[in-house]
Amino acid sequence: MDFIEVKDVVKDYSGHRALDHVSLNVKEGTVYGLLGPNGAGKTSLIRLLNQITRPDSGEIFLDGKPLATEDVMHIGYLPEERGLYKKMKVLSHIVYLGRLKGMSKADATREGRQWLERMGLEEWADKKIEALSKGMAQKVQFISTVVHNPRLLIFDEPFSGFDPVNTEQLKKEIIRLNENGATILFSTHNMASVEEVCKEFTLINKSKAVLQGNVLDIRHQFKKNLFTIHIAEPVLAPDNTLYTIESIKPHGLGGSEAVIRLVPGVNMKDVIGLLNQRYTLLGFEEMLPTMNEIFIETVTDSNGQA
Repeated sequence: MDFIEVKDVVKDYSGHRALDHVSLNVKEGTVYGLLGPNGAGKTSLIRLLNQITRPDSGEIFLDGKPLATEDVMHIGYLPEERGLYKKMKVLSHIVYLGRLKGMSKADATREGRQWLERMGLEEWADKKIEALSKGMAQKVQFISTVVHNPRLLIFDEPFSGFDPVNTEQLKKEIIRLNENGATILFSTHNMASVEEVCKEFTLINKSKAVLQGNVLDIRHQFKKNLFTIHIAEPVLAPDNTLYTIESIKPHGLGGSEAVIRLVPGVNMKDVIGLLNQRYTLLGFEEMLPTMNEIFIETVTDSNGQA
């Protein structure tokens, strides 16, 4: 079932079109990537979902119904521009924001303490926000976003400012929230994270949705007929009727590893048959493009550049 439906949405700001007839569908219980370069329109769409602004035309539905004012109570939003009240104590800040989302003080306090313990911040509950490091403050902002257990979570560059260890912890928590039923909209420039946690995505460029679909399906769509092969022999001879050799190097387990590009129309089964006749073939794997490569190629093409 589609939990979020964005239908033909247009948003203009003083003569600038931020969103140009954008449509997308996010299934309930999924992690959905919202990608695009700076200024593409991602934040404008997120603001519409949070009802900070309204679309000039088009429709937005949440759980099958037109997006309504009260829906904001079931949304958790972590903006790219972080902001906490520095003079407030950590737990008090979490409880305050939880109560704004409809929680009782007792529930917000209990959930807040549990989250502080999960994130390794339980000893800082009664410290002021201004005493925290940047990374610790980022964790508090994350807790404030999720403490009311919202059905929809919107993360805008959630890993910004985190070191690799804390990034991995936050990634695990996002996956856990999704496994517990939350639908997650994930806006980021970190394409490796998209491959790890997102099932589907929309790429927005110059206010338009230019690429949409399942992450793995899109990676197959953009494949370049590249394969890595591992042979026991130190060299691989070219065969221009079947493949070209992109690179070759010694393999860590012995023999050599080559990257080959199949000639258009050639089937990998034919190449494997030939290699098995001539070499000791120890392994092969198709090389799919990364989301980062697809991002760059798509944005470059849609910008009309070579």
